[in-house]
Amino acid sequence: MTSERPTAQLAVIGGSGFYRMPGLSEIERWKPTTPFGDTSDEIVIGVLHGRRVAFLPRHGVGHRLMPHEIPVRANIWALKALEVQGILAVSAVGSLRQEIVPGHMVVPDQIIDRTRGGRPTTFFGDGIVVHVGFADPFCADLSHRLVESAGRVGQTVHSGGAYVAMEGPLFSTRAESHLYRSWDASIIGMTAVPEAKLAREAEIAYAMLATATDYDVWHESEADVTAAAVAEIVAQNVQSAQRIIADLSQHLPDDWRSTADGALFGAIMTDPSRIPEETLERYALLIEGRLT
Repeated sequence: MTSERPTAQLAVIGGSGFYRMPGLSEIERWKPTTPFGDTSDEIVIGVLHGRRVAFLPRHGVGHRLMPHEIPVRANIWALKALEVQGILAVSAVGSLRQEIVPGHMVVPDQIIDRTRGGRPTTFFGDGIVVHVGFADPFCADLSHRLVESAGRVGQTVHSGGAYVAMEGPLFSTRAESHLYRSWDASIIGMTAVPEAKLAREAEIAYAMLATATDYDVWHESEADVTAAAVAEIVAQNVQSAQRIIADLSQHLPDDWRSTADGALFGAIMTDPSRIPEETLERYALLIEGRLT
């Protein structure tokens, strides 16, 4: 395990069942210490089709962390420290639409936040107030590239749609599932919030490859979602996601940069002269060059 901090252009955050990224060479392993504690697991950095890629299993290898236990601030902070420009978040989700069949992929473009406020959704505080724009939570460019890559590898993919971020760890009630369908939402999961929000504050482009595992509990002719049923299709979905990510890595331009770069400009509300010195030092990774 390296003691020095490596770098990577892309990061992959693996969801349920996605605990390794095959095809990486020249592998380094990094277990960082952040102001927000330890990451979910060690970060594996390697070369994929000539590109430096970092891989982090969201729930830890072996799926040890509940959705609300994931140290998302530590995870995103560490990826920022690696100089990551874009995050490809792979997440198992339930389908809220008939046409999104289990085994299909979805690249969402919106989020409906139904978490309950127990998960930290910002890095800031401690004397610094920041309000970052979040109208479009996913990077349109990376999302488009994911859709293109899915097509090249022959995977059925749905472009766009709203992701309902639920609290968990229990699945939905039937009434909730029908409510979300009435909102015209497409998929439901437990981890896009606060991951997408913190990535935006870190000025890292964020896109999601959502892998449908079930029809939630709204579907009258399909069995209700269970952990056992989800596990049966996860392995198939993970293999498809790995092929899509490898294809995107191969086709991404070498000079590609984060579309979220500059998100903090104009978002820091606090007079710089009023920010405590220790706060400036703590958040230097994020705010250096962003104070006006």
